[in-house]
Amino acid sequence: MSKTQKIALVTGAGSGIGRAVALALQGEGYHVALTGRRAGELEKTAGMGTAGGGRMLTAPADVGNPESVKNLFAQIAQEFGRLDLLFNNAGIGAPAVPMDELTFEQWDAVVRVNLTGAFLCAQEAMRLMKTQDPRGGRIINNGSISAQAPRPNSAPYTATKHAITGLTKSIALDGRPWDIACGQIDIGNAATPMTERTALGVPQAHGAVMPEPRMDVRHVAEAVLYMASLPLEANVLTMTVMATKMPLVGRG
Repeated sequence: MSKTQKIALVTGAGSGIGRAVALALQGEGYHVALTGRRAGELEKTAGMGTAGGGRMLTAPADVGNPESVKNLFAQIAQEFGRLDLLFNNAGIGAPAVPMDELTFEQWDAVVRVNLTGAFLCAQEAMRLMKTQDPRGGRIINNGSISAQAPRPNSAPYTATKHAITGLTKSIALDGRPWDIACGQIDIGNAATPMTERTALGVPQAHGAVMPEPRMDVRHVAEAVLYMASLPLEANVLTMTVMATKMPLVGRG
């Protein structure tokens, strides 16, 4: 992909997949707004940027809070005047306990970040993309392989990721008249701090605890770069990038 001066926003940019994607975009010349709740981690991401790449703006926000999201997008509009790409990546999980043992607060926290946060950011992105000149842009939602199949004791996370698939399709449909493309990337076992326990051993559907293979997170960043590189007349609606030998396909 050739160097560009497009503007991107990455949520959950303070660690893991968000950090890797933000740095990949910045290295390709994107100006990147970094958001998340931990200002110090966002500053670390910004400090890892490539010399000669795009500008990186740290903009702490709580994606599950409507006013915080409105303020975030107002800052982007003021600093850059437009938005070409939103990577809806922020997400959290709940304790891996039987569903009947979860508290409402644990359920609500996951829904607020993973689903409501993605909706609020997409909503503000669409409002900006509809009115900017040139019009349009792209939204990429981080779905997870949990959008296809659950792990044991993962009801809040799995439910929100299934819902992200519906949100992706709705954005893709509703964005058509405005040149707004939307796709989803489902990621399986990228090697990040969030998946360190996967390499040590996680519960399987048949009750055993087994370690699972992981893959370098750079493969995720490269996949997102490809999705982002397409002209708005083309779109990757769904993509799965996973560790080849992880137990997803078939019975594991």
